[in-house]
Amino acid sequence: MPIFPCKPAEKRPLTEHGFHDATSDSDQVARWWARWPQANIGMPTGRASTVEVVDIDVHGRVRGFAAFELARREGLVDRWQALVKTASGGMHAYYPAEPDRDQPSWQAARAGIDFRGEGAYVIVPPSQVLFEGNKSTYELIGAGRGDAAPIDGAALRQFLDPRPTAAIRAPAGADREVDVERIASWLATRGEGERNRALYWAACRLAENGITDQNARHALGPAAERAGLHQAEIVTTIRSAYRTVVGQVAPFRIRAGSTRPRALNGEVTL
Repeated sequence: MPIFPCKPAEKRPLTEHGFHDATSDSDQVARWWARWPQANIGMPTGRASTVEVVDIDVHGRVRGFAAFELARREGLVDRWQALVKTASGGMHAYYPAEPDRDQPSWQAARAGIDFRGEGAYVIVPPSQVLFEGNKSTYELIGAGRGDAAPIDGAALRQFLDPRPTAAIRAPAGADREVDVERIASWLATRGEGERNRALYWAACRLAENGITDQNARHALGPAAERAGLHQAEIVTTIRSAYRTVVGQVAPFRIRAGSTRPRALNGEVTL
């Protein structure tokens, strides 16, 4: 794999051209680490290494693991090659890159997910980075089942940061002056493979227009059920959307024995 040196306890490259200097030439690598024996290890992503990485961030109130789990349930990120714990307590999920397809890097900051494809790099184990005053080590924590597969970066971005497209088209007029009834009707017609993304998109639109998460669950829940989603998944997806848009939602729990959400002292029971 092509690598390059980064500053000890940091992520900044030591070479003049950064990740563009990465090489798999063992003599060059030996010269670099003879000069900087404590250097961290950087690896370019995309075509250079044939590896792409989904970066799950953990900082402040942002926790990318919930969004990653939703994407995993949709089959968007479930066939990874390796999992690496990052210095901040987040995670890098490695995937093989398709050699004939360049996927640009991007950020979905509100979801706490970054995609590292062309034009990016990651720090790899056993590098150490200073985090909150202490050195923390990048560690390999898991490997795939032998069936690792490339991911569709555009589809993942659409799921995490939904925008109206041909695959998930916004109901006309729903962007600014939200039409809850029209959005719910549109949601009810979504098929398998897009219904969870559609629910997430719809919940984000309601949140952006100031509709409470409780009212969103009442408005979108029945429509999502007609589309074939289960109650637990509906509640989880709407909650994730509201956390993405407004940062925090009222706590709720799921209780067996009922088929409709019911508000109780700021909680929703099922």
